Amino acid sequence: MTTQDNSVAGSALGRHVDYPQGYDPGLLYPIARTLGRHAIGLRDAALPFIGHDRWHAYELSWLDAKGKPQVATATFEVPAEAPNLIESKSLKLYLNSFNASRFDGAEAVLAHIAEDLSRVAGAPVRVAFGLPPMVDAGDAEDAISIDALDVAIDHYGPPRTAFIAIDADGVVEETLASALLKSNCPVTGQPDWAHVRIAYRGPRLDRVGLLRYLVSFRDHAEFHEQCVERIFSDLLVHARPERLSVEARYTRRGGLDINPWRATPNCVTAVARREARQ
Repeated sequence: MTTQDNSVAGSALGRHVDYPQGYDPGLLYPIARTLGRHAIGLRDAALPFIGHDRWHAYELSWLDAKGKPQVATATFEVPAEAPNLIESKSLKLYLNSFNASRFDGAEAVLAHIAEDLSRVAGAPVRVAFGLPPMVDAGDAEDAISIDALDVAIDHYGPPRTAFIAIDADGVVEETLASALLKSNCPVTGQPDWAHVRIAYRGPRLDRVGLLRYLVSFRDHAEFHEQCVERIFSDLLVHARPERLSVEARYTRRGGLDINPWRATPNCVTAVARREARQ
């Protein structure tokens, strides 16, 4: 395997790449999380959050020992403390490299994926077949949507923290949600769409300001994981909550969707769910 610099420039994004002809873990490409974290004042030695990046894989296939194709779905969970995020196109290419390769059983496939992703991420990655349940059409997960607010918006980037405002009188505990989060891939410029959930306890967030803030990512170029860490950090600084959880459920691209979750250490782990758009 060639030496990698963990920068965006060395990835497969925006470049023609031949379809893999066999199992190849060398296709996986790590990007150092420090590249995005330093831009918003975060240091790995003192991260203000816990969390993970949960990937859903819809197009996983391999050949059994007799050459018969097998198909499955899978979920991968990369811890937020892992030094590297896994670039999405490289993950897609890597999973496609299983298509023409033979394995002695499904568990061998899981073992290879877990070992390879953990090596590239720099921390243990949880891997399992199957996907989390969909959000039921009648289940709002106790979240209040802010998308119907009657508000004029004319700023679409860069993200503007000045929109974040609070009512300092009293403490509330609530979960707000929006399906209007959109950002762009920093390399290809392609749009990334997400449903974001913000659960907090603290001074009441101004919902109009919060919606304006989320929409201000619309022309912003940053990876999914970095956008969620920016939202978390901005809310932690400017809203001063006692407890905060931010999860973005991004829509599928190339048979994969990603769901970064970041939270203060006093939060319980976010319940794994999939949105209708995923």
